[in-house]
Amino acid sequence: MTLAREDYKYAISIKSQNLAVIYCARALADFSQKTGNTRIAWAGTSKDAWRRDGHVVTFHFSRPEYRDGLVTELRQLLPENAWLEQGRSDNASPSSQD
Repeated sequence: MTLAREDYKYAISIKSQNLAVIYCARALADFSQKTGNTRIAWAGTSKDAWRRDGHVVTFHFSRPEYRDGLVTELRQLLPENAWLEQGRSDNASPSSQD
C-alpha cells in the first residue's frame, strides 16, 4: 500500500536554539519513519522555516509509533537541554515543502 501525504498526520513540534540539533532531528525523523516516503516526515523543517517559526519545527509521521521512535532517539542521542517538545497532534497536515 502506498502512503499519501495526508497519511502523515501524527505530528510533533520541537524547539531548539541550535540549528545543528534540528538537522540531527531531521535525520532521526527519516530513520524513524520506517515505511513510505521518509522525506515527508521532515518536510518543512528547513533552516528558513526554523528561523521563521521561532526555532520550532514540526515533523509528521504515518504512525504514532514512528513519532514515538523519533522521541526515543532524540532522548537517547542528544543532551536533555538541546531540544524541547512543543506539542503533538494526531491529525495534522504535513507541509507541502520537501
